[in-house]
Amino acid sequence: MFQKKSDSGYITPLTGIRQKTTVYGEKSLMTEFLLDKGAQLPLHAHPYEQIGYLVKGHIRLTVDGKEFDATPGDSWSILADTIHGAEILEDSIAIEVFSPVREDYLPENQK
Repeated sequence: MFQKKSDSGYITPLTGIRQKTTVYGEKSLMTEFLLDKGAQLPLHAHPYEQIGYLVKGHIRLTVDGKEFDATPGDSWSILADTIHGAEILEDSIAIEVFSPVREDYLPENQK
């Protein structure tokens, strides 16, 4: 699967958080997040392993009760069923990969 850059296809699951699944396969899925300064991703957990990379900005992740200030070039790994959330300290762009594939993140399910 190939995907060309496009400004369309984003959804807004929470105020200040836009996301778009870029590509996916049988076992993993990649999503781009555009994050506005001041937005909050509440603490939550899900059955997906999640790895991420901060392209731009500054975010504070909370993972399993530990805080991590991420700046461009930083990355993280969150095991399945681990409580995590984020505070967006600057306008940011993050890329995250989920495994197994999140059915709710497939483009056809994000209408």
